Amino acid sequence: MNHWILILGMLAITFAIRFCLFAFPTLRFPPLVRQALHYVPTTVLSAIVLPGMLLPDGQHFSIALDNAYLLAGVLTIAIAALTRHLLATIAAGLSGFFLLRWLLGQLPV
Repeated sequence: MNHWILILGMLAITFAIRFCLFAFPTLRFPPLVRQALHYVPTTVLSAIVLPGMLLPDGQHFSIALDNAYLLAGVLTIAIAALTRHLLATIAAGLSGFFLLRWLLGQLPV
């Protein structure tokens, strides 16, 4: 029962926040809030990706040269910084990840 209360609470909060933006179209955020909102996508993406890179098994930190997730992540960040091209970043990141897994013998057979 607690799970349903949590889900319904999250639904109500999400709906209320989004509804307010449409119900009050003249609502304007202060410049400081607007500036802070520019960092939300980067923050959310980092919170999703970094644990996968640093905890490849989900339990133990692995900052080593045999961690294909970490190496591919660093490669992908470098490609993104150098090219600023989304498709090139995705293609290079995925290719690098699978190549590293293959070279390190970590691909499931």
